[in-house]
Amino acid sequence: MKLFDVYPLYDVTPVSAKGIEVWDDKGQKYLDFYGGHAVISIGHTHPHYVAKIKDQLDKMAFYSNSVQNPLQEELAEKLGKLSDCTDYDLFMCNSGAEANENALKMASFHTGKAKVISFKNSFHGRTSAAVATTDNPSINAPINQQQEVTFLPLNDFEAFEQAITSDAYCAVILEAIQGVGGLDEPSTEFYQFIAQKCKENHVVLIADEVQSGYGRSGKFFAFQHHNIQPDIITIAKGMGNGFPVGGVLLHETFKPSYGLLGTTFGGNHLACAACLAVLDVVENEDLIANAASLGAYFKEKAAEIPQIKNIKGRGLMIGLEFDFEVAELRKKMIYDQHVFTGSAKNKKLLRFLPALNITKEHIDLFFEALKTVLK
Repeated sequence: MKLFDVYPLYDVTPVSAKGIEVWDDKGQKYLDFYGGHAVISIGHTHPHYVAKIKDQLDKMAFYSNSVQNPLQEELAEKLGKLSDCTDYDLFMCNSGAEANENALKMASFHTGKAKVISFKNSFHGRTSAAVATTDNPSINAPINQQQEVTFLPLNDFEAFEQAITSDAYCAVILEAIQGVGGLDEPSTEFYQFIAQKCKENHVVLIADEVQSGYGRSGKFFAFQHHNIQPDIITIAKGMGNGFPVGGVLLHETFKPSYGLLGTTFGGNHLACAACLAVLDVVENEDLIANAASLGAYFKEKAAEIPQIKNIKGRGLMIGLEFDFEVAELRKKMIYDQHVFTGSAKNKKLLRFLPALNITKEHIDLFFEALKTVLK
């Protein structure tokens, strides 16, 4: 048997990692400024993270959600306090796509409707309704296209009001900072307008914080930059620092019932240990403040480089836009400078998504490498 060939691969084979440093099978060291799509939130093999998982593995790795798991309750309490979302309930699952599937499902249950409003250049996952709300026809199979989704431009007040007042929608799903789409954001006025119109029209507002959450934007959730309160919040990526886990935060106005949602692996003991370790480190190392501070420092450094035409994003979720496509630039960064970076739907955008505990010295190294490649 061979692998189903769906990934274009760089010729690099990582075998070990620590912090933002990654070593390949030839002993070459790389600096990881991409974190595997923003997954590595507290650095590779953080000692507290490793110890917490090893300790849990010695006790119990998994049992189903048919028995009590106090680790889930501990996680919900800690997450609520650190995120300032104590008036939400947590449902655990396994990925961002699954989180968005469950969020959309709950919105449909809640309203009795099926249509969804999403936005141009959005990315919400690769499964069923999640991929249907993703603005990328090439990954939407006919079976996904049965979902009824309206894609609107960001920051178009008139188009949004015209759509939402049609009394046809169960949900609006929105990234406060678009990830794969290229770091575009709704304005504060537009996000607040969305929240107001959702409330007036009894439509569920879903904040997709899968990539922008967990401190990456300089606040725990990126929607918190806009002073709004979503009905549902979805999380994943940085939540487990590499352990596969996702979650749905449902406002307490949603009433649970037995069998309404379910999962085999979601919220297992190892997943909870990983998530608790991440929150411990985020709190103890003050990583949200670090993301905000270093995001500002990164933008200062980027502004010194004339080839960079635009700087997008917040905190440590940043895009550098050039007047040329960056595919070759990324290759030179990884093969010549041994630096991992990210791409986007916008082919002229280089994405920067490092662990939240990087330093100014790390950012200086990034720009030294970038300047060398741009010469």
